[in-house]
Amino acid sequence: MKTYSVKPGDIKRTTHVVDATDKILGRVATEIASLLMGKHKALFSRNADIGDCVTVINANKVQVTGKKPQQKLYYRHSNYPGGFRETTYETLMREHPERIIIFAVDGMLPQNHLHDKMMKRLRVYAGATPGKLEEEKKVIAKTRLKKSEVRKVAVKVEPKVKREAKR
Repeated sequence: MKTYSVKPGDIKRTTHVVDATDKILGRVATEIASLLMGKHKALFSRNADIGDCVTVINANKVQVTGKKPQQKLYYRHSNYPGGFRETTYETLMREHPERIIIFAVDGMLPQNHLHDKMMKRLRVYAGATPGKLEEEKKVIAKTRLKKSEVRKVAVKVEPKVKREAKR
């Protein structure tokens, strides 16, 4: 029996719109990460990028449990001496609420050569639907799953064909 290898022509991407209103941060982040990786597809392969596009709305309404709003910290470093900075969840939620979901999903994706490609297909908006999505809302098929409010949008994506090198 031979192992099937995914070809660029086999990849069909759809756009999922996830509403993060009153959802737990970790649970919505795992759902988004699995959609970006393509784990919900029958052709899933760890070495191929077959995942879908995900748009997250209402990122400012995501919830965390316990004392995390006061205790959870986000770290960064400027690579200069004394450049270590930390920010609390509350501060980040006030200033840049979309970054909270981006950081959570970023940590759940595999740290390999496909990571950046998957992250480029993630769009996060702090409030309700932005101007771009107003037009898409007319196209969105209002299919709802039982556990979450994920809606699918059919998007036609042409597979990229490698050009032959000139000699």
